[in-house]
Amino acid sequence: MEIAILKRVRIPLLDLTSAERRKKWLSPFLKSYLVIFVSYMVMYLVRKNFNVAQNDMISDYGMSLTQLGTIGLGFSITYGIGKTALNYWSGGKNSKNMLPLGLLLSGLCILAMGFVMGPGITQFYMMVALYAASGFFQSGGGSNSVVTITNWTPRNRRGLGVGFWNISHNVGGALAAGVAMFGADYFFGGDVKGMFIFPAVIAIVIGILGFFMGNDSPEAYGLGTVEDIFEEPISEEDNAVIEQKLTKMEIFKKYVLFNKIIWILCFANVFLYVVRSGIDQWSMVYAHQVLGFSIEVANSGFTMFEIGALMGTCLWGLLSDLFNGRRGVVSCFALIGVVMTLGFYQHADTIFMYKASLFALGFLVFAPQLLIGVAAIGFVPKQGLAAADGVKGTFAYLIGDSFAKIGLGYIAEGNSFMGLEGWAGTFAAIDAAAIACCVLMAIVAIFEEIKIRKLAKISKKLQQEKVMMS
Repeated sequence: MEIAILKRVRIPLLDLTSAERRKKWLSPFLKSYLVIFVSYMVMYLVRKNFNVAQNDMISDYGMSLTQLGTIGLGFSITYGIGKTALNYWSGGKNSKNMLPLGLLLSGLCILAMGFVMGPGITQFYMMVALYAASGFFQSGGGSNSVVTITNWTPRNRRGLGVGFWNISHNVGGALAAGVAMFGADYFFGGDVKGMFIFPAVIAIVIGILGFFMGNDSPEAYGLGTVEDIFEEPISEEDNAVIEQKLTKMEIFKKYVLFNKIIWILCFANVFLYVVRSGIDQWSMVYAHQVLGFSIEVANSGFTMFEIGALMGTCLWGLLSDLFNGRRGVVSCFALIGVVMTLGFYQHADTIFMYKASLFALGFLVFAPQLLIGVAAIGFVPKQGLAAADGVKGTFAYLIGDSFAKIGLGYIAEGNSFMGLEGWAGTFAAIDAAAIACCVLMAIVAIFEEIKIRKLAKISKKLQQEKVMMS
């Protein structure tokens, strides 16, 4: 039985010119965009609050790094599985409404997690289960946001569109520490449970409100497809789906399962998540235990990482648009900067150096974080985009994110990697992952260049035909 709120609305095309439909396009687009932006932002309030709470969970409940890593691993596994399973299931459904639905269900899980939290083994397992369930419900958020943006925006604005949306989770990540600590301090007398309950209530309210604004496509308003509105050619992949009348499974097999470029992007994403999650998961613990900074300073570094990401993400998307869709090339430049900056972060001996290096890492890491997803748009049809983005995310979380949370934590506790022990080995692993990601994105850049030149020839031919007809 189909869920009513996930049914797509398609109204017959209004008897208007393209110019008139373009004028009507902006208002419903902005409403739809606002829903996916705010919903995804709030998802990070009920995801990153766990990172913020870790030091308090250690001091209040005596939890070990391994236990904290296990809770995080539960999220990664279900989030990774959901990235493929949930996004495949969501194909053909209302992609915009997948955001508030996932947020609502995730908020309920985190609310329960706050109430059951405690030092006992039973409570620990309940926290693992609830955080894992939250991960599954959040797993459709990113992919369905990209699908919604792709349905609404023309090709030459998608880098900017996805880039600006992508700062939503940077805003959420930057606010997570303040919101969590505010909830704990002002409503729960400093009890760490407030770091979970307060953000969860916000998530539930925003999730409910999100159902009543916007829609997943201009077709829901009788405006036609975005290609109709902006008079641009339909992609080769979308044409093939229409002409061959491919089913959901056929699209998945042809454009995802047997698409070599998607697999290259999958493995690039795995290595990227080792870098991103390695910094994200352990920065506050490393700053407090190794660099010797206070918990407050350590938390502020986490915020600087998210602020750097927030400022960089939209700019990287715009830059890749200005480079005519060369997402792979732009990613490579950013990854080279990541490797150079990691050394400053590792050996930071002042608060300024610690904060500045995390800000720079946030700015640089989120270039490939954004552009790997945008690059995938160019190699799959719209109907397969959620599944392609989902598979990419599944590998990232099941392998990359899980290794960052368990593997890097294991190395940091004194085990060896490439002959280096403890945190030195952890940073060596992060460096190696960044270099591997750069190599794979260089390969993607070659395929992108071929496609860009091919599309340029098609566009030139269409323009010539248009001139001849006029």
